[in-house]
Amino acid sequence: MIQAFGLTSNPRKGLPPLVDDVSFEARAGQVTALLAEEGAGKTTVLRLMLELQHGRGATYFRGRPLHRIDQPSREVGVLLGDVPGHPSRTVRGHLRMLCAAAGVPVRRADEVLEAVGLVSLRDERLGTLARGMDRRLGLACALLPDPHTLVLDEPFDALSGRETHWLHSTLQSHASQGGTVLLTMAEPKDAATMADQVVTLEQGRIVADQDAAEFARTRLRPRVAVRSPHAARLAALLAKEARTAHRSVEVVREDGNRLSVYGSTCADVGETAFRHGVLVHQLADEVGDMGPGAGAGAGEVAGGRGARWLAESGGAEGAHVTEGGGANALGQVPAQGSTKVETESGSESEAETDAVTVIGSATGPEAGERHVESQGVPVSALGEAAASAPEGLPLLASLSPPSPFPHPTPTTASTPHPHPRTLDALPDLPPPISVRPAPSPLRPLRYELRRAAGISTGFLTAAAVLVVSALTAVVLARVGHTPQARLLAAWPRELPLPPAALGAGLLGALAFGDEFRHPALAADRGTVPRRLGLLVAKLLVSAATALVLAALTVGCDAEVLYLVYGREVAQVPDGWPALGASWFALCVGCAWAGVLAAGIFRSTTAGLAAVVAVPVVVVPVVQKLWDGPSVRTAAGFPMRVREVLLAQWPFGGERYLAAAAKVVAQPVGSALALSLTTLLCAYLLTTVRSRVR
Repeated sequence: MIQAFGLTSNPRKGLPPLVDDVSFEARAGQVTALLAEEGAGKTTVLRLMLELQHGRGATYFRGRPLHRIDQPSREVGVLLGDVPGHPSRTVRGHLRMLCAAAGVPVRRADEVLEAVGLVSLRDERLGTLARGMDRRLGLACALLPDPHTLVLDEPFDALSGRETHWLHSTLQSHASQGGTVLLTMAEPKDAATMADQVVTLEQGRIVADQDAAEFARTRLRPRVAVRSPHAARLAALLAKEARTAHRSVEVVREDGNRLSVYGSTCADVGETAFRHGVLVHQLADEVGDMGPGAGAGAGEVAGGRGARWLAESGGAEGAHVTEGGGANALGQVPAQGSTKVETESGSESEAETDAVTVIGSATGPEAGERHVESQGVPVSALGEAAASAPEGLPLLASLSPPSPFPHPTPTTASTPHPHPRTLDALPDLPPPISVRPAPSPLRPLRYELRRAAGISTGFLTAAAVLVVSALTAVVLARVGHTPQARLLAAWPRELPLPPAALGAGLLGALAFGDEFRHPALAADRGTVPRRLGLLVAKLLVSAATALVLAALTVGCDAEVLYLVYGREVAQVPDGWPALGASWFALCVGCAWAGVLAAGIFRSTTAGLAAVVAVPVVVVPVVQKLWDGPSVRTAAGFPMRVREVLLAQWPFGGERYLAAAAKVVAQPVGSALALSLTTLLCAYLLTTVRSRVR
């Protein structure tokens, strides 16, 4: 069950909040539709419920707010808009990646593919899917962790009739197994046929909360819309003439001076107004979803003011009253000249229950004076009391007891709550809603491996790096005057970085850049997680990728040089262990700089710019400081480190650490180490700041 209380969005620069004091329930075992026009706030309601937007209110999923659930994706499956996946990733690869994020076995991807009918399209790219197939994939992503609750925004939008029927059957099947389904819709007729409960939202407020049958009765029936400054008087006159003529007419007084008359025509209403001298500003035929405030009367009465007013005036609590010989609210047509009382189950009995249907159609002047024996209220009393009815009261409409909630949740007596829940008195202002970061993937390393290997970007980048490096090495060897180490690395003096280092930095920047551009992890939370587990996984995968790329680059360059110029050009230079350590450290450092910068600035371009900035901006600054005038220098630093710290290392380990110290002592190494330290501190600072917020 979903319980929403007092959901209110923040005001918008002098404008009222888009969503104001929205409270309702979505019960388990039912499909609940949140019905509203475009721009009326239904998506904002979902975002407030899912804590994706700042505001006020409280939402409980089976008794717990979302931020108190350890694994939200296993409790609530969410579909907001299109599937946020990389367009080059396959359907099956996308689901397998999300399996690692949700911590479920990888076989679950094939199970949901079969459940949503996408087995034949499992190798298709996300960017090639049609609208209907994309909706199926979105539902598969929501069902992947096997959640109890589904929250879907406009799931039937732009679907064909066949796809709509399939999706409706799937949602009904999930609800029949005890799950809760909440979806938003814009078409009243679709809501009446596809949902069990319909919550109507207008201008950011709840105006009705009805079951589908009652919603169809009050919202989808033809009616006459009337606007008059004397709406109360006209309503009483219409009710009186309907009783006299033994016709089934229902008059609902809505907000302002508007009436909705069911069971009559424009001609009859106009003639009644003309005979009694009632001024009419509007008189038009409508269907329930055509005018503003359609059906609001039923919702208002079901929830609060109308029911309380009727109780105070002596009315029967929870009664359905229909006058005349026509069909009543439940579609029952009584015999002429008879009056009978039926319980909600449809069996005839004496009027002794709390919720009854009264059908009065006897001939003669006493027809309108028949009483509900359990309450002693004449039917005619409703017509005579019309003038004192508050706005929103259906004079002859479905009524139910006042809601026990502090923020009324409208219901109807035809489908009473089996277990109405009462809450303690809530404060005047609901608690604030804070937007929290998304949880880290439960298996971050497995997730990152599948993310990186699931698209061809990494492989194409590596291939381009190898080709450019080989061509550059051939050109440098032809020109000559290039040291052997730079020749094997394909690093001209004119370039700030070799192609391999730039490629490693680009792959590192893509590790976080793709997360923000195609936020697969943020589908249900709205923000890409900044957890240390995900960062460590990305650093490990990017480091491994950089090492492989660096080794392949040197190997390919050496092989190409051997084929083109012979063995003397492809010889291994002296001091290759230290040079190799420096080369691998440079590539790994560039990859890490790309990862951290892209995570901080949320952009692949920013990550690559940070990599290039190291030799272009940071190295000159460090070199200037290093070569500037000073009283003392660090000459002999590696030797002193070896003497002090490394004398007792086994297996010659001091040589490797001394080589690392030499790398850091170089301007490029110092600049890269300084940049990585700064980026890491900035990333940790932004992570802590987001958690505090």
